[in-house]
Amino acid sequence: MIVDDEPGVHDITTLALKSVSFSGRPLEFIHCYSGKQACESIIKHPDVAMMMLDVVMETDHAGLDVVKFVREVANNHTVRIILRTGQPGRAPEREVITAFDINDYKDKTELTSSKLFTLVYSCLRSYRDIVAIDASKKGLSRVIDASAHIFKLSAVENFTRGVLEQLVALVSGKPDAVLIKSKTDVDGLVVSYEKEHWNLVAGTGRFTQVADLNQRANFGVFNKLLDMVMQQKRFVYQDRTYAAYFEDRQGNVNVLILDGVDSSESVDNDIIQIFMRNVSIAYENIKLQLDLEETQREIVCLLGEAVERRSMETGNHVRRVAAMSELLALASGLSEEESAILRYASPLHDLGKIAIPDSILNKPGTHTPEETLIMRTHAEIGYQMLAASNRKVLKAAAVIAHEHHERWDGKGYPQGKSGNDIHINGRITAIADVFDALANDRCYKKAWPMDKILDLFRQEKGKHFDPQLVDLLFERLDEIKVIQSQYQDKISSPI
Repeated sequence: MIVDDEPGVHDITTLALKSVSFSGRPLEFIHCYSGKQACESIIKHPDVAMMMLDVVMETDHAGLDVVKFVREVANNHTVRIILRTGQPGRAPEREVITAFDINDYKDKTELTSSKLFTLVYSCLRSYRDIVAIDASKKGLSRVIDASAHIFKLSAVENFTRGVLEQLVALVSGKPDAVLIKSKTDVDGLVVSYEKEHWNLVAGTGRFTQVADLNQRANFGVFNKLLDMVMQQKRFVYQDRTYAAYFEDRQGNVNVLILDGVDSSESVDNDIIQIFMRNVSIAYENIKLQLDLEETQREIVCLLGEAVERRSMETGNHVRRVAAMSELLALASGLSEEESAILRYASPLHDLGKIAIPDSILNKPGTHTPEETLIMRTHAEIGYQMLAASNRKVLKAAAVIAHEHHERWDGKGYPQGKSGNDIHINGRITAIADVFDALANDRCYKKAWPMDKILDLFRQEKGKHFDPQLVDLLFERLDEIKVIQSQYQDKISSPI
């Protein structure tokens, strides 16, 4: 950007630099003839690399005002500002250098063609390095942010993109990068390569927002390059595009494409291989973590099913209660994490029944007072079995086992808690448990018709059940019916 109120200065500067190129690209000139124009232009063109700025224009200090605007208002600290003046006395060099954030100070008379070339080249190099450092910082920030929650898919994407940005910052030419992977993972963490089938893992530049690269044709000119990579199984460079091949420990093929690389020498193949290896290891670790978490959830659910089957009920009761509990939790304002924990914990609400004798547990008729007391101990037993755990799901399950038989009016058991003193997880599970028990066959009864079930909840609103949760039950009734249909009971025998 040339900022000067003398047209001749623009002409001479452009003439002196018109044949100059940097990194194989010609210079582009933006002409401003006043400080006001310069301020407007820097907003429109924040990626200007260098500004040659006159001091005296519409005012004696117009150039200095531009410097303040660029640095303080536009918050642009990357553009290299060279102050040029034909009247050094108006803006003494020592004072200006000390007070203003400029990068050089030149008297117009001392800028010969040769010195102007040297000045421009040194400024462009500085600008290039500053932009690279800034890109590296942003990439590192993504990596750090993602590392705190690395086992979430969204964080994995940020992690991979952040490392890509770090990598791109080390390559001259600021190429656009895209990472693809060769095998579809059931959890959607990686992508597929089947015959001519590629998908995107992460990208930078113009690849950042690419949502669908399922068809190989979407890569256009990359088709031939990909063929070469797959045949040679190494890195390939062609027409300013670099592609690297890497096979991970699971046999999946990874290909990194850098489009816009100045030369093959500007890419460090060892760094590329380290990047590919580390990203692949990250994905493998994430997959392992997800498998472990899913296994734990499945074990909890199977344990809940085992308890239900021992009492001659089907295991789908706990699956329905889990899904209904999560639905009501979300409707009541609990966070997604809290609601998910409730879903995974609620299958253990009757864990204590494992200690109840079969003669009482499976009795088809009414319990005697003595049998009722024994039956009610399952709430305390379940709590004692789970309370020692420090795991979030099992700690929640302990509370649910203990409190899902409490009543809103304080007439429940085992502690006689009432109202909001009963944990929200216990209140929600109580509604889901009773609703499902009434809506399905049990060893001691047939399923109730829906009208009768809803009448009971109307009668017990504010007595047995939290009134606000009952309202939510009615509001979400259609979704609850879908859950009931999704997890229908199947014939099974007691364990």
